[in-house]
Amino acid sequence: MKAFASAFTGYLLAVFAPQAFAEESAIPHHPALTDRFVIGVGAFIPKTSTSAQLNSTTLGAGTVIDFEQALGMETQKAVPDISVRYRISERWRLEAEYFELNRTGKRALDREIQWGDQVFPVNTQVNSVFDIADTRVSVGYSFFKTADKEVGASLGFHVVQYEASLTAAATGTQDGDVLAPLPVASLYGQFALTDRWALGARLDRFSLSYDQYSGDISSMAVDLLYQPFRHLGFGLSYRSLFIDFKSETSKWTGKVDQSFQGPLLSVYGSF
Repeated sequence: MKAFASAFTGYLLAVFAPQAFAEESAIPHHPALTDRFVIGVGAFIPKTSTSAQLNSTTLGAGTVIDFEQALGMETQKAVPDISVRYRISERWRLEAEYFELNRTGKRALDREIQWGDQVFPVNTQVNSVFDIADTRVSVGYSFFKTADKEVGASLGFHVVQYEASLTAAATGTQDGDVLAPLPVASLYGQFALTDRWALGARLDRFSLSYDQYSGDISSMAVDLLYQPFRHLGFGLSYRSLFIDFKSETSKWTGKVDQSFQGPLLSVYGSF
């Protein structure tokens, strides 16, 4: 019935108001701006930089370690990325995105380092693990919304989980882990170029100290969307995420400074 009403309205405009019908027909209608659900699965290929410190109650402040340079971790790796958007109403939307990056390294140390309660001497062969999982959840309101354009703001969290460990035959394993919700405020926009092509962008930013956590987080996303089929499309995107994080929990007293920058290739469905 809704489709029939829309078609009948279009027919009346074409017959009695041809100029208005032409203007309406010229407006692109991309599913990314109109469909209620959009679910995407992709490969995120970030170039990563990581420095971290794990302190000790007995030895004091730990060494700030560059995990790529000092411990031989790879700087670039493809990882899965999953995203979901649900339009609660015409202007309200709920979004979530998840990726995780798990890496290992192996290298003989060229200097002494302290990681937590362990001291690893020069020339020690060290096996390292550094894993991160990031879940972004936000609720947004589009204060400007038309059929082909949307601009809004949202509030949410980057829930970040870290697990890291260093292991050597002579000293054993020393590890740390922490789970922290880092609140963010965001601005976003989407623009239909044609019925098949659309552009999107998002900027996240927040700096905060609370409870046992303090930190600064910023994130940027730029998306080029191509949807040749009614319910299936493809995305070429760029993602960047910068985290400067300090923790005073019992499992991780120290800090992490990490960045992720690179392309995201995705397939998405909308309905």
